[in-house]
Amino acid sequence: MTSKTSSKINQLSLAIAAIGVMGIGLLVGSSTNAYAAPEPSPVATQWEFTFENGPLRLAWVEDGNGVNPYFYLTYRVTNHWGGVKLFAPDVQLMADNANVIRSGRGVSSGVTQIIMDRLGNPLLESQIEIVSNVLEGVEHARDGVVIWPANDLQADDVTVFFAGLSGEFQSYIVGRETPDPHRYNLRKTLMLNFATPGEIDQQGDTPFELAEKRWVMR
Repeated sequence: MTSKTSSKINQLSLAIAAIGVMGIGLLVGSSTNAYAAPEPSPVATQWEFTFENGPLRLAWVEDGNGVNPYFYLTYRVTNHWGGVKLFAPDVQLMADNANVIRSGRGVSSGVTQIIMDRLGNPLLESQIEIVSNVLEGVEHARDGVVIWPANDLQADDVTVFFAGLSGEFQSYIVGRETPDPHRYNLRKTLMLNFATPGEIDQQGDTPFELAEKRWVMR
């Protein structure tokens, strides 16, 4: 890992802690009464899908407004927990600690189909198609893809927050000693941080480097 990548990871961690409840990072208390942000349990305490991420890549697609860039990430989820579990992913992408986009927003069905056709996996499902129950066992594993418009081609790093993989959540109160405290429910979320050095528009189909992968409460 380069010193630049290490520096960006440290910046990302600080940014997540600082953004607060109206942003997309971990929550902290008010400036006058700060409390430590919750951390995920080191061992799963609730149901949890086994998650295998593929690479984050850039695709250039004709979308009716010319040929435009899109980020996409493939993945596989498996239910080893037992029984039947509903899989309803909620995935967001953040570029340079700002500009948060929910997957699928601004992505037409035509663009989704073009990218899926290029990948050539007959078992691959779009974010809409994959929302359903997952049975136990590797034979019932599901392959999916999430897609975002690549609006910022100058970003030094891109972070994906993947929620819907775990049943763990924690309540967190902001402003405990103020007249107007607020309670928030944080979900155990997988954070994938990718380094995007150089000119993103020259990346081609080369995958971005995965710099960090860990669970956070968000």
